Amino acid sequence: MSPLHLLLLVLATTTATTPTAHFLGVNYGALGDNLPPPHRGIELARSAGAAAVRFYDANATLLAAAAASGLVFVPSVPNELIPSLAASRRAADAWVAAALLPFRRSPGLRYLFVGNEVLSDPTTRSRWPQLVPAMANVERALRRHGLGRVKVSTTFSTHDLDHQNVFPPSAAVFRPDIADAVMRPLLSFLERTESYLFFDAYTYFTWSANHSIVPLPYALLEPSPGFAYHDPGTGLSYANLLDQMLDAVVAAACRIGHCGVRLALAETGWPTAGDLDQFGANVRNAATYNRNLARHLASGAGTPRRPGMRMPAMVFALFNENLKWGPGTERHWGLFYPNGTAVYEVDLTGRRPLASYPPLPPALNDRPYPGRLWCVVRTDRGPANETAVREQVAAACADKAGLCDPVRPGGACYLPNTATAHASYVFSAHWNSFSEDYGGCYFGGLAVETTVDPSHASCKIPSILLK
Repeated sequence: MSPLHLLLLVLATTTATTPTAHFLGVNYGALGDNLPPPHRGIELARSAGAAAVRFYDANATLLAAAAASGLVFVPSVPNELIPSLAASRRAADAWVAAALLPFRRSPGLRYLFVGNEVLSDPTTRSRWPQLVPAMANVERALRRHGLGRVKVSTTFSTHDLDHQNVFPPSAAVFRPDIADAVMRPLLSFLERTESYLFFDAYTYFTWSANHSIVPLPYALLEPSPGFAYHDPGTGLSYANLLDQMLDAVVAAACRIGHCGVRLALAETGWPTAGDLDQFGANVRNAATYNRNLARHLASGAGTPRRPGMRMPAMVFALFNENLKWGPGTERHWGLFYPNGTAVYEVDLTGRRPLASYPPLPPALNDRPYPGRLWCVVRTDRGPANETAVREQVAAACADKAGLCDPVRPGGACYLPNTATAHASYVFSAHWNSFSEDYGGCYFGGLAVETTVDPSHASCKIPSILLK
């Protein structure tokens, strides 16, 4: 055998036998004022079968609890540090030394995320070109400190696909404003360092936006008799929405010359509750999705475009977090309530037979609410803070010229001249104009959806009607 043939044989054997990491872990968010201590949180993660925990910063107390547990743990560089780490190798070196060097001997430290959904936030556009330089500086610092085993990555979402389009998956492309400028160098970095592209894939949002054509069981990874999505571009057929979304990312990566990049799931899950307009958010669907997810990933089946693909993955989230901003679903993704009680039973190892789980409560909101909805000042927790209400009203009025004219002197909704009455009009009018943006009916936690029309006399308050 010639030396060349021998070299090719060795390379082929090495490639075939290099293991691709597989685990299903959980995201450990900390946006709550009632969460248990870190050691208890880690215990709960282990009790659900989690093999890893991902954090949104590098809090030393949380990392120490995770390191002591033996679980894989994934710290993160906060988004706001990206500019300084991109600009200075010394800054990256100092951050790694302070945040991660104490855990150098912890075998569970295998991944580090630089930023979270950085490219999905148009308000911090200046950070986009700084992302890959920050990752490169951090990766260099890790190697310098003997942490070369730690794979550096970042997270991205369907918002980074042009028009969030996954229909068909073979047509997916990255947004034009990031495809060449950011994604191409990002994927080159990930391939060079043998890291993963970590994707936040929420079938809940894709299904709810397309519920008239996508069956709910397809989004829940349940058998969908009589339905399979056929991709005319590849001839492949899909049995569940998650595989379709993952293959859309593969297609987008291939389109810019990086078919070989490894894919992983940074976040996925299903909410257990939400606002009136957030249909399908319930315990039954959340339990069904995460149980099926665990079994699907454990099977090693992969996706139609990447059969046999195994990857790291993490469910969102460990706890319901009561301080999260935005619509009701934002505070209802947890596997556990903050008191440690399970919201529902799940085995993230994927080994527990589905038939062994106890019955789930019925799903009562799988269809859109059929009537009109309004957004008014929340009073179920006592009188609203008037100063905070006025601040929210001022911010909403600034978003659209003329939005608040009806609550100004002489307007149809000026009377009664109270902060609460004016805010209920403004909140509803703003929601009516921007129902897909600005966090829906939230307004700093001061608003709530209602089915009761708050209009009075000549004051007609705008509403929304779900489709």
